[in-house]
Order: sequence, then C-alpha cells, then structure tokens
Amino acid sequence: MSRDLAIDLGTANILVYARGEGIVLNEPSVIALNTRSGEVLSIGHEAWKMIGRTPAHIVAVRPLRQGAITDFDITERMIRRVLHQVGVSRFNRPKTIICVPSAITAVEQRAVREAARRAGAAEAHLIEQPRAAAIGAGLPIDQPIGNMVVDVGGGTTETALISLGGVVALEAVRVGGFDLDAAIQTAVRRTHGIAVGEQTAEQIKLAIGSAWPTEEEWVADVRGRELMSGLPRTVTLTATEVREAIDEPLTTMVDSVVSCLGAAPPELAQDLIIHGIHLVGGGGLLTGMATRLSDATKVSVQLVDQPLESVVLGAGQCIESFDEVRDMFMTSRGRH
Repeated sequence: MSRDLAIDLGTANILVYARGEGIVLNEPSVIALNTRSGEVLSIGHEAWKMIGRTPAHIVAVRPLRQGAITDFDITERMIRRVLHQVGVSRFNRPKTIICVPSAITAVEQRAVREAARRAGAAEAHLIEQPRAAAIGAGLPIDQPIGNMVVDVGGGTTETALISLGGVVALEAVRVGGFDLDAAIQTAVRRTHGIAVGEQTAEQIKLAIGSAWPTEEEWVADVRGRELMSGLPRTVTLTATEVREAIDEPLTTMVDSVVSCLGAAPPELAQDLIIHGIHLVGGGGLLTGMATRLSDATKVSVQLVDQPLESVVLGAGQCIESFDEVRDMFMTSRGRH
C-alpha cells in the first residue's frame, strides 16, 4: 500500500512528510547534472556543496527560482529522485499534496502537478504555502478569527490573512532570502572590489546579518577573489554594512506585509492587535526580522516554534485526514 505524501516544494529546501511517519526528507532544492551525459549526479546536500565548485560539464542548479519552476524537465527529475528516496516506485504510487507559493500562475500550477505525476505520484493536489503554514503553526484558521501568517522563503515573501478556513487578504512578492544573499554579493563587490559566491553570501547573512540594529555589532572576515588582480583576498565586514546592503529587499518584504494589513477588514484587523502576526519560513530566522515587522505594522510579531517545517507539517496534517479535507485545496485550480 502506498504512503500518501505532503511535499513542500520550496525554492531553498524540499521537505517530504509521509502519512503516519512525519518528515522523512529535508534537503536543499538543488540538483547536480552532467551536461554531457544528462545524468543526475546528486540532489540535496551533496549537490548544494557543488554550487560554484564544479567543472564546466557539471552544473549544480536550483530548478525553482522566486517560487516558480525555471526548468520543467530538471524539476521533474528532482521530484522523481526525491520520491525514489522516500520509497516510491512504479508499483507504489502515492497521493500527494504539494505546497506551492500563492503567487504562481495557473500555467505554473499545471507544471507542478504534471511534474509530480510524471515523477510517480498517482494524484497531485496543491495547497497554498501560507495556508499550510497556518495549519502547521497550530492557528485556529477554522474559526471566525483573523490569523495572519508571514512566510519568508528563499524566493518569495507571502502574507496571508486567514479566517474560517479561507484567505481573506493576500500579498505576495517574489523577493526572499536569496535576494538578501544577492544584495550582499553586490555590496561586497561594489564596496570592497571582492567577488564572493552564493554560499559565502549566505554564510555572511547567517553570521552577522540583521534586519534591525542589535546591541552588539559583530564583524566577519570574508574571503573572496579581488576583481582587479584576480587574487584571493580577505576583507572585514561589519553588521552595519550588511544591514545596509540588504535594506532594499527587506523594505520590499515589509511593505508587502503592511499592504496586506491595509486590505484587512476592520474586525479582523482588530483581532490581529490581540493575537499578533505569526512569522514562518527560513527568512524569519534573520536576526531582528520580527522586530522590524513589528515596528512597521505596530502589531506584535512572533516567530513560530518550527518556522522551517511549519509549511510541510501543515500539509502533513491534511495528508493524515486526506479524504476529509479535499475542500481545503486550491479549489478547481488545485485539481487535475
């Protein structure tokens, strides 16, 4: 008998929840390919280590960018390998619920469903990531109460106000954690004349990045390639430099949250003053992110207990009672 699966097809990470077992896979959404033979060399953590470190005929890529599939064939192959890793075969075809950004188009929705079916799923239903995150965070979304979730992912930032199981107000921008990394790369290149890779920029963000001034301003030594000479060089970055570098994409994220609040009905907006806003996603772990959002919205913002897993855990709850919750999926758009 096949296991029903919930899949969080994120820009940064792909997580799989198996019915009755919990989370069985958590890997970066990266696939390494041999362009000469077309062979898939690895996916997940092994492929992530290859980014920027491969010969010309081997590429390590993220097939999803800004919450959208950039390469249908590579995405299908990645999903196929993921399903194979969790025990799916031609004789064992599960029903799946796939978490997708609410900003994707109808064409992109069909692409995700088709990729999942061709990869081995018997059925593929879609659920919006903010709604799944709210379920995973344990919010009472079936009650006539305003529940606001801000999901800061690798490629998108989505803010949803949910009441009685439905999305009342929604604001999504295709700006996320990877845009912060890119902003750091640009700033280091412009200010210090040093080229750094994607992984180095992410490490800088994690080490000294912040969305709000902190009591202790850290510094970090950064190694990269000097643009003028081409030689390796080390420079020192301060937390203030990094915060200024990522301010523009952060402002876009914050503005989207404020915009969603502006579209909220008065009664539900009143609920948010009491219950606050819930922050999920890897981007929510950025130091001071909750403080910056709270300052901009004048509403308390709290990071949920499991920000990275809340989306797939919410979809997993739907999987556990699959037959009873079909109406929670994305109406006719989520059905095949």
